[in-house]
Amino acid sequence: MTAVGQEQNVRELLAQARDLTEPALREAVNRLPQPTRSVAEFHFGWRAHKRHPATGDWGKGIRPGLVLAAARAMGAAPERAASAAAGVELVHNFTLIHDDLMDRDALRRGRPTVWALFGDPQAVLTGDALLVVAMQTLAGEPALLSELCATLLCLVAGQGADLAFERRTDVSLQECLTMAAGKTAALLSSACALGGLVAGAEPWRTDALRRFGHHLGLAFQLVDDLLGIWGRSAVSGKPVGADLRRRKNSLPVVAAFAAGGPDARRLAELYRRENGALGDPDIEEAARLIERAGGRAWAQEEAERQRTAALAALTAAPDPTGAHHLTQLAHAITSRGR
Repeated sequence: MTAVGQEQNVRELLAQARDLTEPALREAVNRLPQPTRSVAEFHFGWRAHKRHPATGDWGKGIRPGLVLAAARAMGAAPERAASAAAGVELVHNFTLIHDDLMDRDALRRGRPTVWALFGDPQAVLTGDALLVVAMQTLAGEPALLSELCATLLCLVAGQGADLAFERRTDVSLQECLTMAAGKTAALLSSACALGGLVAGAEPWRTDALRRFGHHLGLAFQLVDDLLGIWGRSAVSGKPVGADLRRRKNSLPVVAAFAAGGPDARRLAELYRRENGALGDPDIEEAARLIERAGGRAWAQEEAERQRTAALAALTAAPDPTGAHHLTQLAHAITSRGR
């Protein structure tokens, strides 16, 4: 199949995931009290606010797509996993709203973030509310709810480590990978496992889906970090260079530090400045230093290694069509910006 054909297939998979998931998402958001409901509707792109029109764009549907494809890979119809997919997407958006607040990111999907438009308190309330309705969505499925709750603890640990790293200059590469495993990979791993649980798959097959999602999540974070430095806002939906401006210890940065040498030392000098955020010339210099120190190449190679490890886990999938869908999603997720 040509690259164009593969891209079209992925678009169709994600469109199906969005179509199957959105009714449950809207039903959950409709249960929220005002004004939190309207704020959540704006976040999902369903409601306009002042000069910002509704877009209907609540994301690409990657996590719901993984839930549905994982269910199919284990022999279940995707429709059976729609509620689980909605639960995962609600948790994902809870994390997005809180992450934007903690990172002070003012844009998400090309629109103002919740805290930037409605204030910090409303962002906290809206994120919390989405978490509550996510739990309600899975309340009738104890095994699924237990899976998601365990994932939430991993997310808290990963986000906590990410925040702590901002005050440190000695973060190791292994620490950074462990943080990414909690902050990003845990939810993708859980999304895949939920598909297996919905399908009633044997535990060893569900564990294989978890491994697939774990490695894919690490690859996803590596690609996201690369786009944050060398990508385009049209691809990432966020201002390029924002992580460097805040002197964030992303994976390419930490890999550059670990390499040592004059470029790494100069990068460390920029990061240890005490006069606030880096300016545009500093950001450009930092990107060059990271690349020269090998941080960009390491992140690209590690992303490919993690993707290969993810695909190896799919030998446990009894349904070849579902496994193929997961493979296509994996390639799409890790090829952003290419």
